[in-house]
Amino acid sequence: MQTVFIAGATGYLGRYLCAEFGRRGWHVRALVREARRARDVPAHDLIEAQATAPATLRGLMEGADLVVSALGITRQADGLGYWDVDYQANVNLLEEAQRAGVPRFAYVHVLNADRMARVPLVAAKAAFVRKLQLAPLASTVIAPSGYFSDMGDFLDMARKGRVWLFGAGNRRINPIHGADLAAAGYEAIARGEAWGDIGGPEIFTHRELAELAFRGLGQTPRMTHLPDVLRRGALGLLPHLAPRRIAGPAQFFLSALGEDMIGAPHGVRRLERHFEELIQEERG
Repeated sequence: MQTVFIAGATGYLGRYLCAEFGRRGWHVRALVREARRARDVPAHDLIEAQATAPATLRGLMEGADLVVSALGITRQADGLGYWDVDYQANVNLLEEAQRAGVPRFAYVHVLNADRMARVPLVAAKAAFVRKLQLAPLASTVIAPSGYFSDMGDFLDMARKGRVWLFGAGNRRINPIHGADLAAAGYEAIARGEAWGDIGGPEIFTHRELAELAFRGLGQTPRMTHLPDVLRRGALGLLPHLAPRRIAGPAQFFLSALGEDMIGAPHGVRRLERHFEELIQEERG
């Protein structure tokens, strides 16, 4: 039985990765900060350690055939920033993988990183990818277009009665469900691919996402289109006006809204069904 070591196992994608590798017959070791709070992670072993503290990783990857990292932060907190986690913690994982002789390392990046190089979150991830690609072991970079979980923002706005869009709302995205992304990522790794831009089976404009959210709620669509110059202006002002924990994710969100985020289509799960499930959960 092959063994995979998965970092970021308690996150949205990490749990699906653990489940996918387990389903494929792998022995799954999941890196967690506190095992007692991660008992629902579908892994054979819950490994307690801090990726930001390299000494705690020593020896944990011995015998592993693959390391997969979905490790990263959205909101900078606990005194840690993107360069501490998205870059340095992943460097710590990479260096331990090399010390343990792990033959392959896979990393979950973001789509269109080259177009968002000035965004701190993206810059830290991209710096790690460059280091990974120079390392003396095989690697796979998985770059998803966007998660179904992120599309909940459109549903949240629709619940409040209005969706705010920048420009004509014609930027496009094909978001993907975490289970479909885990499966597509597994296949990319199994094929030995160096890079995979991965999206879901359906492409939507931002306006169509808003319409889908209102339709799921059974409401008449109400949308307000803001000049895109406001989005661009906010990107410049955020680092100076907002706290770091707010500015960081907002910069990424606003930057992604200005791009077409379309990866190669994968999966079978539909966003409409995902919205229906979220609405049913809310209504009990």
